[in-house]
Amino acid sequence: MANFGRVMGAMGILAGFLMPTSRSDWGWRTSLLAGMVSAPALFWLVSGQSVTVQVPVSSAAMIIGGLIVGVGATYGGGGTSGHGVCGIARLSPRSIVATVVFMIAAVVTVYVTRHIFGTGISSGIGGAL
Repeated sequence: MANFGRVMGAMGILAGFLMPTSRSDWGWRTSLLAGMVSAPALFWLVSGQSVTVQVPVSSAAMIIGGLIVGVGATYGGGGTSGHGVCGIARLSPRSIVATVVFMIAAVVTVYVTRHIFGTGISSGIGGAL
């Protein structure tokens, strides 16, 4: 924000990388994405421990979820990182409303998957959640 005057949202950065408007715009996006991808490798080199991420859903569910998030971020003018982190920090009313909608959707989704369908995250990792 200080250097470019833009909100740093992951979806916007990725979209600009995939469909660049200029060579210089593509360059900083490539650098940032390379840093995001290489950070786990650097962590492993420094600590000797691998980064473990458990995702207790199928690949199909991840792809469908990713597509839904992508469509929502496109129509919503950004995703959780742009609105929730940067937008709220700027006291943007639009971002505050968007973040409240994200949170309500998350609560409803968890309630429906856990209590109505009886599935969800907790069934995938031994009931820890």
